[in-house]
Amino acid sequence: MSLSPTTTAQATIGHYLNGRVSAAKPARSQEVFNPASGAVSGHVALASAADVDAAVASAQAAFPAWSDTPPIRRARVMFRFLELLNQNKDKLAHLITAEHGKVFTDAQGEVSRGIDIVEFACGIPQLLKGDFTDQVSTGIDNWTLRQPLGVVAGITPFNFPVMVPMWMFPVAIAAGNCFVLKPSPIDPSASLFMAELLKQAGLPDGVFSVVQGDKEAVDALLVHPDVKAVSFVGSTPIANYIYETGAHHGKRVQALGGAKNHMVVMPDADLEQAVDALIGAGYGSAGERCMAISIAVLVGDVAERLLPMLEARARTLVIKNGVNLDAEMGPIVTAAAHQRITGYIDTGVKEGAKLLVDGRTFTGANAGEGCKDGFWMGGTLFDHVTPDMRIYKEEIFGPVLGCVRVKDLKEAVDLINAHEFGNGVSCFTRDGHVAREFGRRIQVGMVGINVPIPVPMAWHGFGGWKKSLFGDMHAYGEEGVRFYTKQKSIMQRWPESIGKGAEFVMPTAK
Repeated sequence: MSLSPTTTAQATIGHYLNGRVSAAKPARSQEVFNPASGAVSGHVALASAADVDAAVASAQAAFPAWSDTPPIRRARVMFRFLELLNQNKDKLAHLITAEHGKVFTDAQGEVSRGIDIVEFACGIPQLLKGDFTDQVSTGIDNWTLRQPLGVVAGITPFNFPVMVPMWMFPVAIAAGNCFVLKPSPIDPSASLFMAELLKQAGLPDGVFSVVQGDKEAVDALLVHPDVKAVSFVGSTPIANYIYETGAHHGKRVQALGGAKNHMVVMPDADLEQAVDALIGAGYGSAGERCMAISIAVLVGDVAERLLPMLEARARTLVIKNGVNLDAEMGPIVTAAAHQRITGYIDTGVKEGAKLLVDGRTFTGANAGEGCKDGFWMGGTLFDHVTPDMRIYKEEIFGPVLGCVRVKDLKEAVDLINAHEFGNGVSCFTRDGHVAREFGRRIQVGMVGINVPIPVPMAWHGFGGWKKSLFGDMHAYGEEGVRFYTKQKSIMQRWPESIGKGAEFVMPTAK
């Protein structure tokens, strides 16, 4: 399959409405960059409220027939989509690398984790099964069923332009909803490619739409009366805004926010494994992921033994254009993000943290041919970070790893539990009691024991605690099915079993 003309260099990347890419010239657009070279690769349309109205209208028109389609037939569309994804997963990964900058092997991993959710959604006939009770009272049966909400929307971030949308739309669509995706304008091309694959899989027009855009499109979705639910992944301030605004307008909302993920290294841990974990989880995807480890909590005397190893590895990171298969880290996604991360490193130095490795010294000239004007930075490593520092308290979303020293496990747990974020956490230890106590006592939504990035598998569901999640239900898994459906309870009896006379008291089981 050849890529759509909308994904070629210098093209306008448009919306996907009613089964086709919009050919209309946008009133507003934004440049799309290749982060490795710094060159403009295209322009993305920015939707108006009218564009959002058109997408929602086509979804609303498609909803009655799609929601009435038997779940097994909806699952068959997902199975065909799954087959097409597997055939084209490297094309999707190349689109990610070209616009996001993450290394190709990491992009392949992103696509694979998204495919996991599609596989889960293929089981929707089983997932939608309700409960039945015979004879709840004399002559009366009671059962429950789950029905789709209608038109639902997803607002997704730049850092996973394939995986995060697939946390949402496969489950929502398989459950009988129609879905409007508003992806990040930073790396928008993958959304159109997925729309084309859904079309090839036999998805009816209007069931899946894409509106490219910025805050204007987001606000239009949040207030639209026909949008019944909104899923969001991004920073905590925006997650809070999405949750409050959507709920105010009567919508069901799940808004996943920011993170400051810690990794505790106990004195008994395998240090080589711990260093491998910190390097991969701290600098993979240039730290631009909500499950990145940004704080290493070093317990007891482990700091003196681990830090020389960690510093040596951080200095030898292979940083180059992500199309190179040996690359371990690619560029920062935008010039603005590069400037923000640089500012945090400056702040960490001013606040008194010890700078062991300075990523500001790495430039495009070090990254290889054609990278001189890209958005390049190396991995940064701080020691002696304290909880009062901004580089500890705030989400940097870049390749900056800070080390905090504590005396024991209790101090480590208290430190982490005091943080406003509660997304992911990890503990490296050989001690089963320590692992059990850590897992029970820590106030974080996703916990890894000797697993640095504990992203749950497709059938479990993703979500943090505290200011990392606004709303009650996690993404994907069985909670995702519940989020995109509403429960209905039906009680039934037939005339032959109905006694004569009006009943004026609360019905009870008889």
